[in-house]
Amino acid sequence: MSDAVRPESAPALECRALKKSFLQGKSEVPVLSGITFRLGAGESLAIIGASGSGKSTLLHLLGGLESPDQGEVFLMGEEISKMPEAARSRWRNRHLGFIYQFHHLLPEFSALDNVAMPLMIRRIPGKEARLRAKEALTAVGLGERLTHRPGELSGGERQRAAVARALAAEPALLLADEPTGNLDSRTAAQVFALMAREAQRRRAGMIVVTHDIELACRMDRVLRLSDGVLLDARSLPR
Repeated sequence: MSDAVRPESAPALECRALKKSFLQGKSEVPVLSGITFRLGAGESLAIIGASGSGKSTLLHLLGGLESPDQGEVFLMGEEISKMPEAARSRWRNRHLGFIYQFHHLLPEFSALDNVAMPLMIRRIPGKEARLRAKEALTAVGLGERLTHRPGELSGGERQRAAVARALAAEPALLLADEPTGNLDSRTAAQVFALMAREAQRRRAGMIVVTHDIELACRMDRVLRLSDGVLLDARSLPR
């Protein structure tokens, strides 16, 4: 059972009028120009767009890794965009799971220890953390690879271990930035399918930034980030 309390009435995520700019020399370059949307529990959303359009920046704002210039982000009903950093970090760690293009597993530790470590950092007792890590690894098909280090796993297995690490905390929301971008098409489809299956089974919302239109179209919704705004991309071919 998750140690995180999930208010049933609150969407997994809501953002309102998010704006973000960066300095380029002496010029201010707008990246996001008023992003507003909400994501329900168990709902999946793909965000597509050209390189440099601000997709990763948006994901960082949604995850509380960066602060917006203007606007609000609510995670499980709590506004994280204006929280002090320590409080935001605690709320993020309780409710969010992150998956990136590269697995970021620690090479000197086994798959089990890599998945259990974030739970132990959260001060979950070691026995419980390892049990939850084992369950998560088994769910993604790595139940027989618990003691293997990252160097002993294939690329697809390493990325599945990264998915297990995000899922072990039983987050309310998964944020994934090009999670299959470093994999061949067959392995990418397998990893994506297990992400979607496990997120749905756990009633976790899921937002995926991807260049892969075929995978994006398997999500509940697809939005395109263009010129700082999100556009409905339901007309994409499936």
